[in-house]
This record gives sequence, structure tokens and C-alpha cells, in this order.
Amino acid sequence: MSRPIDRTHEPNLRSWVESANLKDTDFPIQNLPFGVFRALGSNDSSRIGVAIGDRILDLSKCVTLGLFSELPQALQAACRASNLNPLMAMGTEATLTLRQRLSQLLRSDNRSPLAGEELLILMSDVEMLLPATIGDYTDFYASIFHATNVGKLFRPDNPLLPNYKYVPIAYHGRASSIVPSGRAIDRPQGQRKRPEDAAPSFGPSRMLDYELEVGFFVGAGNELGQPIPIDRAEEHIFGLCLVNDWSARDLQAWEYQPLGPFLAKSFATSISPWVVTLEALAPFRCPAFQRPEGDPLPLPYLTSPEDASSGGIDLKLEVWLQSARMREVGMEPFLLSRGSFPQMYWTIAQMLTHHASNGCNLRSGDLIASGTVSGPAAGSQGCLLEITQRGSQPIELPTGEVRSFLVDGDQIVLKGFCDRPGYARIGFGECRGAIGPIGNSQLTIRN
Repeated sequence: MSRPIDRTHEPNLRSWVESANLKDTDFPIQNLPFGVFRALGSNDSSRIGVAIGDRILDLSKCVTLGLFSELPQALQAACRASNLNPLMAMGTEATLTLRQRLSQLLRSDNRSPLAGEELLILMSDVEMLLPATIGDYTDFYASIFHATNVGKLFRPDNPLLPNYKYVPIAYHGRASSIVPSGRAIDRPQGQRKRPEDAAPSFGPSRMLDYELEVGFFVGAGNELGQPIPIDRAEEHIFGLCLVNDWSARDLQAWEYQPLGPFLAKSFATSISPWVVTLEALAPFRCPAFQRPEGDPLPLPYLTSPEDASSGGIDLKLEVWLQSARMREVGMEPFLLSRGSFPQMYWTIAQMLTHHASNGCNLRSGDLIASGTVSGPAAGSQGCLLEITQRGSQPIELPTGEVRSFLVDGDQIVLKGFCDRPGYARIGFGECRGAIGPIGNSQLTIRN
């Protein structure tokens, strides 16, 4: 089920793109994530690229110059597409083949005469777009610590509902409002009702929040009526990205019973532009979350020895906040929390298998998110709802400003990376979003 570790992961591998060899880069030659871009300020067609240091390798140009001539024609055509959907649909063998060719092409000791600067474009000169056409978006609730922390705020005597340890809980989100990193987020309007109010009112959310999540894109899909066995689940996963599932907590509190999230979630979801493949993550696999003694084992359809031993991903996550005042005085963002993806109660394979267990057909480019990544300790919570205890314990920023929830001008930056002795560190880049008033169009902040 898991991808192999091979020569593309060698820690001493270096690239002829010098910025890819810097110690703190997110995008060394061992990573090679995929994204979709176009020249900044242009109306050019979108193209697929691979991040390498501070540059982007243009895959369409690679095909044109014959650098992929030994690859199958269908794979070359996928590299010239306007988004990643055709490549995702080709499955794991195609992704691995392309990764090996890219690694060979970019190695410092194997530079082709054609593989020069004409193939590269500076990241600062492009606009990053959504990596795929996302037909469906499903958001899980896979952190037991987040579920418990939130449950305590609303149900102190019964924080965790009885089905949680048996069923990977999720809701069907809104794909049309998924936006790439850097897009400004308009403050949503909706119905909200405070406990002291006799009736609800309609207006801008007063309790706007972020949620630190990890997303994964479906690669090869499945036919309607055909479940996906747990041991084959990762064959249907292309790669991972960072997700910020923005949440209006006051709208959510009023509307979520009896059918769950709706307008409190559907106004915007931000994702990072680079998709890190499961092939790149092979050295960072780890055991699935160890359930406490007394917790029920997953039902047989969600049980796999291989998933138990290597279904986790040792991914470290961070959330940073920068207020408008902090930007004005040149102050760096403030670290809000650090999260750990291996602490999720359910693995990505279990999420995908459960999603398809009723015969639901998943399609290439569908996005599945993990739900808020939170841990048991202070400083590991993945949203302000938890950090500030529903606003009752505000945090203080370095400027002296206080926050219970987000105010206009606040920018949230999500970061993620994997590191392990004996392997090169790889990163996910950033997922950024700044909050503006309704109809705002002036707060876009580029990656």
C-alpha cells in the first residue's frame, strides 16, 4: 500500500538549481511537488509545474523540448494539461515514473544541455492557481483531541459522542468556494444568536475562525457501487496539501443542529498551492495513532496491519497570525500553535475507505480534508475556538492587541514540513489568507 523509498529520496542528492540545495528550503530535489501556475498579471493558460527551490519547472516546456520523450504519450499529454486532473487519474505508477524522470533531470550531476534556465520561472513571477478542478470536497473530523476539546465547550458532561470511535465522521463541503493560498477571505454574513438574544439576527460573523487541516487529493477514482478496500486505499491518493477550513463559529452554533455545518463553512476554504505526493512522503511514514487501552478497535473493513504499522505521516504543522498593525510596523507573524499529524485518530486510508464503503464514487481531483489537527497539550490546538476557549481566554499579540477570534486585516499562515534523521527535510510551502470586510478585494497577499 505505501510507496517505496528509492534513490529519489537520497539525502545527499543535489540539484543544479542552487536554491533547491539551501538548508531551509521547502522544495529540495527530494520533494518535487506539483502545482498549477500562470505568469503574474497575465491571461495566459494555466500550466503544470514542479517546485524546485525558489523556481518552478515548467512541465509543458519539458515535453516540447523532448525531455520526456521516453515517457508514455498519455503521461506526456497529462504534463501539458491545464490542471493536475489527468495526471491524478493515471494512478500511482504514472506518478512514480514521472517523479523518477524529474529527479534525474534535475540532478546536479546529470544536467542536460536543454535543461537550462528556459525551463524555469521564479515563483515570485507567477500566480499560483488551484491545482485541480475539484468536483467534490469532503471534510472529516479525524482528531479525537479536537473533537473532545470542542465537545467540552458545548457538552461538558458528554464531550465525545458515542459513534466517534467507530465512524470516521465527515461532512460534505462546498467545492465551489475552495480558493488558492493568498486569496482574500471576505467576512461572511449569516444568522447568529447569542444566548441572551430573544431571536436571531442577520449580519457579519463576530466569531470568525481558522482551522488547521491537512488535505489529500484523490488520484485514480472508483466506479459507483465499488468500495475501496483498506489495503488498496492509498493507490487512490495522489498527494497532500495544507487546508484552512475557515469557520464562522457564531453562525455554526446557531445552524448546525440537526444537520451539521452549512453557511458557517461554505463561504471559503483555502488550500496551499503545492501538492506533495505520497511518493515524496515515503520516508516519513509512521505507525497509525495508538488508541488508548479500552478504546474499540476499528471495524474489520477499516483494519489493516500495514495501515496500522505505517498509515501515519510524520508531518509537523504550524499556525502563524499577523495582524494589520504587525504588518504596518514590519513585525513578523506570531506563532499561535504547533500540530502533529500522526496524532489523528483516523488515517488517510481509513478516511478514504470509509468514504467509499457505501459505494460512493470518488473522482480524480476530489479533495478530502482531515478536519482540525489538534493535540492534547497546550499550544497544539488547531483553531481559536479551542485556544481561546470559545473567546473566554483571549490571546495577546506582540503589539498588545488581543484576539478571541479574527478581526479584519488579520492574516493566517499555515506551514507544514517533514523531517527525519537520514533524509532531507521537505516542506509544503504556505497556505495564507487575510480577512477583509464583506466585498473586500484589497487584501490579497501573494505567496
